[in-house]
Amino acid sequence: MRIKFLWILLLCSSLSAQTVWENQNSEVYTYLYRLSQKGLIDFQDIIRPVSRTQIAQQLNLLDTKKDQLSRLEKSELRFYLQEFKTIEGTDSDKIHLVKKDENQRLRGLFIRTKDFQLNADPIGGLMRVSGTGKGFTQMSNGIEFWGQAKRFAFQFYYRDYTETGKGIDSFRNESPEPGIIKLFDPSLSHQNFSEVRASISYSWKNGSISLGKDNLLWGYGENGRMVLSNKAPTYPYIRFDYQPFQWLQFNYTHAWLNSNIIDSNASYNTGNGGVSGDIRIQYIPKYMATHTLIFKPTKGLNIALGESIVYSDKMDIGFFIPVNFFKIYDNNRSNYNINSGSNGQLFLQVSSRNHIKNTHLYGSLFVDELKVSEMFNAAKSRNQLGYSIGASVTDLLLPYLTLGAEYTRVNPFVYSNLLPAQNYTQYNSPLGDWMGNNFDRQIFFVKYTPIPKLKTYLRFQSIRKGGPGTIAQQYLAQPQPPFLFDYQKKRTDLFVQASYELINNFYLTGSYQNLNQTLASGEKQKNTTTQIGITYGLK
Repeated sequence: MRIKFLWILLLCSSLSAQTVWENQNSEVYTYLYRLSQKGLIDFQDIIRPVSRTQIAQQLNLLDTKKDQLSRLEKSELRFYLQEFKTIEGTDSDKIHLVKKDENQRLRGLFIRTKDFQLNADPIGGLMRVSGTGKGFTQMSNGIEFWGQAKRFAFQFYYRDYTETGKGIDSFRNESPEPGIIKLFDPSLSHQNFSEVRASISYSWKNGSISLGKDNLLWGYGENGRMVLSNKAPTYPYIRFDYQPFQWLQFNYTHAWLNSNIIDSNASYNTGNGGVSGDIRIQYIPKYMATHTLIFKPTKGLNIALGESIVYSDKMDIGFFIPVNFFKIYDNNRSNYNINSGSNGQLFLQVSSRNHIKNTHLYGSLFVDELKVSEMFNAAKSRNQLGYSIGASVTDLLLPYLTLGAEYTRVNPFVYSNLLPAQNYTQYNSPLGDWMGNNFDRQIFFVKYTPIPKLKTYLRFQSIRKGGPGTIAQQYLAQPQPPFLFDYQKKRTDLFVQASYELINNFYLTGSYQNLNQTLASGEKQKNTTTQIGITYGLK
């Protein structure tokens, strides 16, 4: 046992020299999430993406506990180790093209030396979407690569999409589908867009600092996250992660967002003779800073406390101080004047894994504005907050069968702000839950893996949605408009999905959704969507 422990320790030490962030859509997250729920590992995934190093450490630990894994779990462990197991460098600088590496993982290109490594793969995909009011084809292609040079790591992801057909203009409306930034095209039957993610990082024994472009996910949620989700297009950021103790983890991020609001004062004439409007357009600068402390009092129990601030017009050095209290600092710098202040939030996540056998219990709280002295006064309260509670049990009735339920409620005016440039958005898409505010959602779901790498999923959800309200209602109305005021609709939908990872990052997928809505007027609407696709490389 002592030799085995020392081997793991040395392996983890060698891994600490790099931070390459793993794509948030990788199935390895689901695999480690579930085995952490069973108490076999202690996977820290409240903030995603997680580094490949951390993922490799958890897989290596599971490799020492194979006697506690089922046959199916062992098979998937071998598969994921092909992707993440560390490969030691050699003195050779030979370039390998379309060849399996030492882990038997087929790669488009790889180079490994003692101080440098590079891995690259092509990306491609074809998907057909059909159903009520829609029928279009999505094609995509691109490239991704990642590598390291001693303690420095780098990665790049580029994917170009072309969609042709009908219904592409409404496909992502009121949907968890990630938002896009369209290239200009007046056609409603054709659109082109692209996705770029990149990062360069420096790591040391218990921390890392990264300069990147991606989404950050915060907290847990089965079909939406209140704090930070991947609904909005990606954004550039500086990210700092530090873990001084096993029981304490700290994260800080400063991000550059797009307000999508033209700054008329900063825009100016170019004097180019009227070409392209003879104007240089500039947008109101917009930023976000966020920091989080994650405490682990005991194995399986995690408590995360976080704060964020969305501010505009110009960068402020005070928000680059990771340990600053953003809200108090902002109150001081704005002279406690609401017209010169920023949009601050506080949030909490509590997670319990395997304290009840094979069970994950979690709860989230997001506070946009709260008047503590009047929180129980119906006439004067300003409880602009959201919360979510959920639970799932795995290996219930059948091995690798997971059943779960979740409830989310977001009160009116959450995410909104007096100043439009400080709304909790990126390119007008929510940074938090894709449903916005003034809604609640109930979810019941089933996950089952009948054979290795085949993931099946069934979800039923019921959503009630009210209107967004006005700025005057948000700041002046007493009492505040009630939950679900300006009632708009009730929505229920059944979603079924199957996905099979044939080889690493090569997926065959299919899904079906049946959606029913009853509007406030009593009108009923039905909508179906079917998706069938094949893709090499994660989205």
